Amino acid sequence: MTKNIVLIGMPGCGKTTFGQALAHALHRPFIDADVYLEQREKRTIPSLFAESETVFRDAEERTIRELSQQEGIIIATGGGVVKRDINIQRLHKKGLIIFIDRKAEDIITDVEVEKRPLLKNGPDQVFTLYKERISLYRRAADRTLENRGSLEEVMARLLAMVEG
Repeated sequence: MTKNIVLIGMPGCGKTTFGQALAHALHRPFIDADVYLEQREKRTIPSLFAESETVFRDAEERTIRELSQQEGIIIATGGGVVKRDINIQRLHKKGLIIFIDRKAEDIITDVEVEKRPLLKNGPDQVFTLYKERISLYRRAADRTLENRGSLEEVMARLLAMVEG
């Protein structure tokens, strides 16, 4: 079995960027769980959130159930995937979970928060979410990658982490 590599972390921490680069470097398929979810559900994430966060989290759980059954893929999860233990349990079965840790102050200078449903209330929400989720990310992760330095430096550390 080729283990999946699962990237978790805050919105804007680099999951998609590093996931795509890692998939290219390792010649593996890359799946952005949020894109997959929207295709699977035939709805946008904002429309699911407009109904309720529970409706979105239920859709996310269905998505993770499907993705976690595959092998050899790189998965960039949604930032709140850690809010339900069942998601992490499923992802652990066939995956190595890496927490991409990026400081909240770096995220707010780099991310268009109005395009993210849970960040639409402004930059302070990034700090609030980080405080709420940091322990969940750390508990879920097999390894932690600090997103500090250049893209090349962080990518080199990530490759060493998954190949080592």
